[in-house]
Amino acid sequence: MITDQRNWKITGIIATLAIVISFPLSLILNRNSGKVNQPVASFTGGKSCIECHQKEYRLWKGSDHEKAMAVATDSTVLGDFNNAEFTYSGKTSKFFKRDDKFYVFTEGPGGLMKEFQITHTFGVRPLQQYLIPFEKGKYQCLPVAWNTTEKKWFHMAGMVYKPEDLKPDNWLYWTNQAQNWNSMCAECHSTNLQKNFDLETKSYHTTWNDINVNCEACHGPGSAHIEWARLPETARPQDNNTGLVVKTSKISSRQYVESCAPCHARRSSLGPYDHSHGDFLSYAIPQLPVAPYYSVDGQFLDEDYEYGSFTQSRMYMKDVRCGDCHDPHSVKRKFEGNALCTQCHRADEYDTYNHHLHKSKGEKGTTFTNKLGQKLGPGDGNLCRDCHMPGRYYMGIDKRFDHSFRIPRPDLSVKLGTPNACINCHDDKTNAWAVQNVNKWYGERQKPHYGTLLADAAAGKPGADSGLLRMINSNLYPEIIRATAIEYLSAYPSNKAQEAVKKAVNDPDPLLRYTAVENYYTSDSAELFRLMAPLLSDPVKSVRMEAAYRLVTFKESAFNEIQLPLFRKGLDEYKKSQEYVADFPTGRYNLGNYYSRIHDFAKAEENYREALTTDNLFTPAKVNLAIIYYQQDRQDEAEKLLRDLVKHNPEITDGYYYLALLYGEQKKYSEAIALLETASMKTVTNPRIFYNLGLLYQMMNQNEKCEATLVKGLKMDPCNFDLLYALFAFHMKQGNRVKAAPYLEKLRTCFPGEKQVQDIYTNFSAGR
Repeated sequence: MITDQRNWKITGIIATLAIVISFPLSLILNRNSGKVNQPVASFTGGKSCIECHQKEYRLWKGSDHEKAMAVATDSTVLGDFNNAEFTYSGKTSKFFKRDDKFYVFTEGPGGLMKEFQITHTFGVRPLQQYLIPFEKGKYQCLPVAWNTTEKKWFHMAGMVYKPEDLKPDNWLYWTNQAQNWNSMCAECHSTNLQKNFDLETKSYHTTWNDINVNCEACHGPGSAHIEWARLPETARPQDNNTGLVVKTSKISSRQYVESCAPCHARRSSLGPYDHSHGDFLSYAIPQLPVAPYYSVDGQFLDEDYEYGSFTQSRMYMKDVRCGDCHDPHSVKRKFEGNALCTQCHRADEYDTYNHHLHKSKGEKGTTFTNKLGQKLGPGDGNLCRDCHMPGRYYMGIDKRFDHSFRIPRPDLSVKLGTPNACINCHDDKTNAWAVQNVNKWYGERQKPHYGTLLADAAAGKPGADSGLLRMINSNLYPEIIRATAIEYLSAYPSNKAQEAVKKAVNDPDPLLRYTAVENYYTSDSAELFRLMAPLLSDPVKSVRMEAAYRLVTFKESAFNEIQLPLFRKGLDEYKKSQEYVADFPTGRYNLGNYYSRIHDFAKAEENYREALTTDNLFTPAKVNLAIIYYQQDRQDEAEKLLRDLVKHNPEITDGYYYLALLYGEQKKYSEAIALLETASMKTVTNPRIFYNLGLLYQMMNQNEKCEATLVKGLKMDPCNFDLLYALFAFHMKQGNRVKAAPYLEKLRTCFPGEKQVQDIYTNFSAGR
């Protein structure tokens, strides 16, 4: 069969919106509740807060939050619309006004030059973008933006998407879905944003209360608070958080950080942010620090919006919160320079030349110009931020800083190819140079770092699971890193590994529970049901949703009278969460997976096709669509899709793998072998490539190649059941019991409770 239950999600490519987690223990241990007698409240608009909160209003006024979005007017538009022209890639855009409205003449759908009206501004510093309305309620982000620092137009594509010619059919082209405001940007730039995407008409009816990030964006709907404030002081209830929906005082650091996370995290949203839950994972699932979004050691690579980095840091683990450094209303840093850090860290030890070894501004020293054309010298490198929060540019010109607050480790850069702060500035030097100087200044002793363990696991190195197990079972590691270890550990199907994932299903931390539920696999359906069913009542939405999804293949008769309504509710929440993001290819892809699992192939096909309509390069949908074609005996259509994948995406090994399985079913063994040989020479993490290739070699009586290929796969995955059994069976067929015996012993070690292994051992011992 072309399908394989353990590889259903498509090896190495899992949509970021897959959903999982579990355990009612969280009813007792959930640390993110923080809600006391929540009032029923409605949004009143930020203006209703000003009368009583003048100080907070003055701080907020002019902030990035206040300027997050606005109607395009003379007072809000910062760009030059005085018949200005800007040329990029041979195309000239013109910016002008007519009847007090703002327009641009630029390349539009199909690559045709056209006039568009700009209706809204988006952001304020260091760049301002502009929104253009389209049909079906869509707003698109113009790729030519205004540099508010240098007062000039620039094209983001050339700085953001690498040097590539974005054709009009590319999902990244500005009139397509990747640049759609409704889905990509809106929910974090306005208050009480309701996306209102219609799945059938593929249209938007997006609404908001305040066009920008106002008071209620963080504090929740304020009507009950206003009612509380209007009561005589002696009549005010003392146990309802002054009527506010979101509790912001006398809360834990974790609760504080998670109140910012709905917008300051790279995440997969589960629905509109309605402020009604106490745990971030009831609103969204944060992206774990894995490639391609992060460097292998957890440093930010793509945009992470702070949360994914900060929750890795020792600061976070020591209960530092966002408000310790940033004023929550102005969003500005509380202090400038190193004074921000010396709130806690001793200035006489750390804010000195003997610590940072860089000259301060005004002191004599050498200067140099880096590859970005920046002139650096005294005053650069002596800030804590320079070394412990190295920055990267996003949106072309927006420099943001890594909030994981790590010690520069050029030695890890040498081993892992990761960035480091030294070369971030001294970009004309090598990592070896940086290592030499760091060792000279601070000594050669370097503490172990979890980055090396994650790197080994990401590369699928044998034995990496032992390090992952230590991480998962130790509270010394950040929870987001322990969750990442769980995800990596799922690729190591040893008994110890699966037991660790199984144990994490009951972890008090929601992210660990979620990741464990998503990554726990067993061939014992009764065991899966026993483990997942209690999670249907988990208080965290993402957990119970994923638990329901994991149980979707069970008949309703398997559930008791208490479990069944919980299962239906969880499954409904799962479907609605995917429908909420069905304007993304991943949302449609996950819906396709859902319908495929319940054998509704017509709806599965519809959703996979819609995913590809949104993004024609979204390869997971292409692979899974080919699989359901095959399941319906539509082999020609499956072959066409897979051949297209191999031709246009040669880096995706799944295309070779599944096309080879298809050819194997059709008895085209030579073609299948050629495809698997190609796949085996790529950077692969799927040991089944070697398993299937080995069996094909055996079928063609190429025994030496068979053994060598199976052994190579086993080195990648030492406890792979199929590979171990294949090698055992291969040597038994050759009549070589001596060479077969070690593989049987390894099976017994890796799978001590498997009846099949016990039966094989009994027969082997009896000489059969």
